[in-house]
Amino acid sequence: MGLKIAVAGASGFIGKWIIEKFHRDYEIIALSRKRVYKKIRGNVKWRQVDLYSMSSTEKSLKGVDIGIYLVHSMQPSTRLSQGKFEDTDLLLADNFAIAAQKNKLKQIIYIGGILPKDDHKISKHLLSRYEVEKTLGSRDIPLTAIRAGIIIGPGGSSFKIIKNLVKNLPIMICPMWTKSKNQPVDIFDVIQLLRKCINNKISFNKHIEIGGPETITYMDLLKKTSKQMKKNRLVFSVPFFSVGLSKLWVSLFSGSSMNFISPLVESLKHKMIPDNKYLKIFKTKSITIDESIFNALNKEPPKLPKFKKLNSEKNTVRSVQRLFNPGKFEAKLVARYYPIWLSRIFVGFIKSKFDGVYLRFYFFKKVLLELRLIDNRSSSTRQLYYITGGILTHRKDLGWLEFRSILDNKYIITAIHEYVPRLPWFLYKITQAKIHLFVMNKFEREIKKRSVLK
Repeated sequence: MGLKIAVAGASGFIGKWIIEKFHRDYEIIALSRKRVYKKIRGNVKWRQVDLYSMSSTEKSLKGVDIGIYLVHSMQPSTRLSQGKFEDTDLLLADNFAIAAQKNKLKQIIYIGGILPKDDHKISKHLLSRYEVEKTLGSRDIPLTAIRAGIIIGPGGSSFKIIKNLVKNLPIMICPMWTKSKNQPVDIFDVIQLLRKCINNKISFNKHIEIGGPETITYMDLLKKTSKQMKKNRLVFSVPFFSVGLSKLWVSLFSGSSMNFISPLVESLKHKMIPDNKYLKIFKTKSITIDESIFNALNKEPPKLPKFKKLNSEKNTVRSVQRLFNPGKFEAKLVARYYPIWLSRIFVGFIKSKFDGVYLRFYFFKKVLLELRLIDNRSSSTRQLYYITGGILTHRKDLGWLEFRSILDNKYIITAIHEYVPRLPWFLYKITQAKIHLFVMNKFEREIKKRSVLK
């Protein structure tokens, strides 16, 4: 079959269609957090991967030629996930980029969002998509970034929101952002472009913005969908809808979670028109918006295999924080300084000791937390510690802490993964978890202060 293509985010809307359309022409490695119980297609290989783990990500890309990256972290992955989705996305993208480089992939292809051309301050969601794009392209592997606005197709989560709003609301009083212009694109147009970009050097280190043949507003999209669903809906806009009220309204009547809705609604205020700068090179055909809506309403999406349930620890915590690093301090220096600084701000209560292998935090003579530096997995830009003991942890064989330099040391990511606290869950959430966030915020201010004195 020739090229071996790994799809990160294989169980999502776009990932399922890539597998459906490409599995006869390429050897597909579908990456999933869960292990497959029963496959649908014998020629598609499913690999279990934890994209939060660099070693797991490296293993998942072994023998791969092309990596397609479709990952978004807007849904929590542990019982308690502290941190912003955009910070987590940055970490996951860096893991993938490093793993791709170590496995010497020929190309990474990323499907993200169009950067708006209007005067609005760019939304967190679209800014995150752009940061992910930059992070994936920050290593030696050529990156092809396909940027799109709304992608319509069977099984699409964005169109499902529109469909449910039409289904549930006889009268749709819309906020002003529904008058923003967009060029929705069909999933099969995206697949067509993707096929032309695979291992094509013309597409290397380029961003290609794609849109459908028609420029319409979100309100027009609601009206067109209403017509095809044969629902007589009254759709109009009013100026007094706040963004917060819009999120609540869309979440309530679309049946989607606020975690998913919130960043999307913030992005909808933008005018999302592709520039077509590079799209002309690839000469793709476009499906009309009416045909896209019809297909999305009437065709079934591809089926996924059956997955085994994850046998994971129940009370796990993931906490990811981004520290602005104007002094360009390397992760190794920040990691070494953190316990020294922590002992200073909790003077008389918490002491730290690092012997070159073990980092221990003490409350008087009691070891609160013990961490072991994994030297062969660490470098000047990443410091990795396994959580190995202490009275604050329930598991001594699970969980890790890392400090990571991101985007040429512009940021330091500090992250705790798969940590299992010893404290009762409710007590942990209102004490230790909140103290950790407070400490990280204070530590960021310290890093900024130190950069001035540098």
